[in-house]
Amino acid sequence: IPVFILAGLLVHFVFLVSIFDIYFSSPLVHGMTPQQTPLPPPAKRLVLFVADGLRADSLYELNSNNTSRAPYLRSILENNGSWGISHTRVPTESRPGHVALIAGFYEDVSAVAKGWKENPVAFDSIFNESKYTWSWGSPDILPMFAKGATGDHVYTFCYAAESEDFGAQDAAKLDTWVFDHVKSFFNSSRSNQTLFSALNEEKVVLFLHLLGIDTNGHAHRPNSREYKENIKIVDEGVKEIALMIDNFYGNDGKTAFILTSDHGMTDWGSHGAGHPSETLTPLIVWGAGVNYPQKVTSQFFEDHFLKEWKLENLKRLDVNQADVAPLMASLIGVPFPLNSVGTLPLEYLNNSAHFKAESMFTNAVQILEQFKVKMSQKKETTLSFLFTPFKPLSDSEQINFLKKTRLHIQQQKYDEAVSLCKTLINLALEGLSYYHTYDRLFLGLSIAVGFVGWTTYVILVIIKTHTNLTKTVQANNKESTVLFYGFACVGMIIAFFLLIQTCPWTYYVYCLLPVPVWYAVVRELPVIQDLATNLMSLHLGQSIGFLLVCTLGIEILVFSFFYRSTLTVGLLVFAGWPVITQLCVQAKTRALIWTLLCVLLAIFPLMPVVGREPNIPMVIGTGLLTLLISCFSLVSLCKNENKYRNNEDLKVHFYQMLSIALSTYVVSSTHESLKNKQGLPVLNQIISWMTLVSSSVLPLLSPTFLFQRLFSILLSLMSTYLLLSTGYEALFPLVLSGLMFVWITMEQEALQRYGLSLKPKLAGFNFAYATDITQFRQLHLDDIRRSFFFVFFIVTAFFGTGNIASVNSFDPASVYCFLTVFSPFMMGGLLVLKVVIPFVLVSCAFEAVQVTTQLSSKSLFLIVLVISDIMALHFFFLVKDYGSWLDIGTSISHYVLVMSLTIFMMLMNGLAQLLTTQRLELPRRTKHHST
Repeated sequence: IPVFILAGLLVHFVFLVSIFDIYFSSPLVHGMTPQQTPLPPPAKRLVLFVADGLRADSLYELNSNNTSRAPYLRSILENNGSWGISHTRVPTESRPGHVALIAGFYEDVSAVAKGWKENPVAFDSIFNESKYTWSWGSPDILPMFAKGATGDHVYTFCYAAESEDFGAQDAAKLDTWVFDHVKSFFNSSRSNQTLFSALNEEKVVLFLHLLGIDTNGHAHRPNSREYKENIKIVDEGVKEIALMIDNFYGNDGKTAFILTSDHGMTDWGSHGAGHPSETLTPLIVWGAGVNYPQKVTSQFFEDHFLKEWKLENLKRLDVNQADVAPLMASLIGVPFPLNSVGTLPLEYLNNSAHFKAESMFTNAVQILEQFKVKMSQKKETTLSFLFTPFKPLSDSEQINFLKKTRLHIQQQKYDEAVSLCKTLINLALEGLSYYHTYDRLFLGLSIAVGFVGWTTYVILVIIKTHTNLTKTVQANNKESTVLFYGFACVGMIIAFFLLIQTCPWTYYVYCLLPVPVWYAVVRELPVIQDLATNLMSLHLGQSIGFLLVCTLGIEILVFSFFYRSTLTVGLLVFAGWPVITQLCVQAKTRALIWTLLCVLLAIFPLMPVVGREPNIPMVIGTGLLTLLISCFSLVSLCKNENKYRNNEDLKVHFYQMLSIALSTYVVSSTHESLKNKQGLPVLNQIISWMTLVSSSVLPLLSPTFLFQRLFSILLSLMSTYLLLSTGYEALFPLVLSGLMFVWITMEQEALQRYGLSLKPKLAGFNFAYATDITQFRQLHLDDIRRSFFFVFFIVTAFFGTGNIASVNSFDPASVYCFLTVFSPFMMGGLLVLKVVIPFVLVSCAFEAVQVTTQLSSKSLFLIVLVISDIMALHFFFLVKDYGSWLDIGTSISHYVLVMSLTIFMMLMNGLAQLLTTQRLELPRRTKHHST
């Protein structure tokens, strides 16, 4: 079986990675020539302010007394410049937002793994094309643009990473730091001749990255006083900087200013997904070469914000976030960034029609260049008779477009030239996406074929080794040799075919994987024939009914990924399980408790996603409830006969109770301290980390009797979970593990009902002696239900308190007991731990079910594998790379979740065995009690 497990892990790993190759490879191409507008630009320098995490409505809306939160910026858009909304794409994180603004393309998903900090791919940016760029702000953002730049002309000034503290007194100091440093920089240039002359060059960019608003939004939510005050501070800072720069250059009218944001923020202080509050960001442009405000009588937008903001008479010019890069390039006359896919928003420009047409032409040629490179790359790696080019932009079409546009510009028909350019840009973008997804169908099919083969093989293994359905048949040697060579030939042909086309090595893996998998399936042909004759003898109606129930069960699981309320329906059906199978006749009280707990657990998926509204009293209440329950269990332990306990065990139990009490105290005092802006108390931080470490060791010190060990695991994990909770989710593991305890006893009853076992006494059942091979029995149809229960509970553990599949349900408040300084991997790790805790509880219960129902963990696990593989195949075809970015993100994470669930359950299985069967003996023990 180790070979089988290794093969399984390998196959699943390939399936998991394949989606990134098939759907999300980097769209960037290299080798284009830079394109620059031939006419002189209107501005010599550009000042870019990016207010990180600033929502459009937070900036534009008026206070209750009809005054603006940002009076200076409001007066700019009313009197001096143009304004609109910049629509960002998901993931709405700082790094992709800045890449879109400054480099003009939307970052591919491969950046996820890098935490959006380092450059996963080299790219060109406005900063790189400028003569000099000076930038001030966060160490997370600035270095990545300096790193990608050629030569030494991008300068960065950052504060220390520790400054980004969510628990600090006030994050607005991050912004005042930037403003102060810019002022002192300009002052120092008066006495530094080299710097002074560099500042007076053309094509200069000054970039101010203002992180305070984002940090305050995370810590206090966007509707808080802190967030709104911070906007005021930024407004005053922008005003001072703009006046100072104008004075420095003697009001030469050659400076352009842009204020925008990289992403917005939800009302509960998170970002990453595609909610309008995250994707709508402000854009205000003024200064050299920029249009003045345009008065209009009426304008229509679907979002109906204009009336609310009292801006319905000023023309609102919306852009996509990547359009800001071409705008900056044309204002200061630098080449458009090579990988930019933005379209120049002409309405922002205050310039001649000739300049606009030329700029648009440059824009079109720059995007067409990318299309040509992409096409030639694809052409080189595809056999000529198999290559189907993108029809609307054949070589002759391209030449035709460019000739026509040139002619229009020469004849001064500028509007026609501009509309031709726009058509050409749209076609080139379509063509880019066409070649980018060229191999998708072919790769998708080979993965699907591999998937189906693997699932079939696992089903055959289950039937062959764990049931009595088939007789063992000796394989014919001659036939198997023929088979082997047959499949080897197929493999050779596929490899040869890929070799001629110089495909990347990953293609070999995806296309050759189905060959050995299907070879293994076809080798089991006798088993299939045997099974077929067996099934023919069965009652047809029963078989179809059984299949229908199985399909329905799996579909419910798939649905629950999209609609959490499906889990509620499933749990309510579970609640009726004892009635349907008449178990309630045998064990009335147990059946009643089971039904009650199922109904209780069914409430959680209906609750709003965690993290929207913190509810600390709820967490404290849960802590006290857990203490109460552990007191009861302690009393019942003490009442028990001597053989089940000794003093050492009681000590461990006391430690765990103390740990729960401490956790409850730490949660309440930490949140109180943060509320009063006193930061995270060091003592609380130490206790939190110690609790985290001890929670993995303490269960191993407790006795290995079934309920004692499981209860000990619950108490330890609960103390950590309390520290990571901010609301009602603290109750979740408690209700879940209650249901798990009842499940273990119910499965015992179910076994007796089928007459499969005698009733052992559960309380005296010891994990340490439970792995006696001789006791294992063969699989029964009821075991499929057992496995389904397990998968269902795992999915419930996952989605019960919220959907982790959307990035924006991550609430940094969950980790405030451990750290408040921003650290993506540390915070991510703790949030993953929070998700894993309910998993561990379910896995340990499943381990207990396997052991008490005398099944080898292997056989049940294989059924679980089949169920999750069928789900994964569903999600493989549901993966999207179009539509709203929220859909894309969710569809990826669903697939990754189900795939990693399988790999994860193998690990969980091992962890559960370790947690339930191993025991650490404490030294200095004088007498041993007999067990």
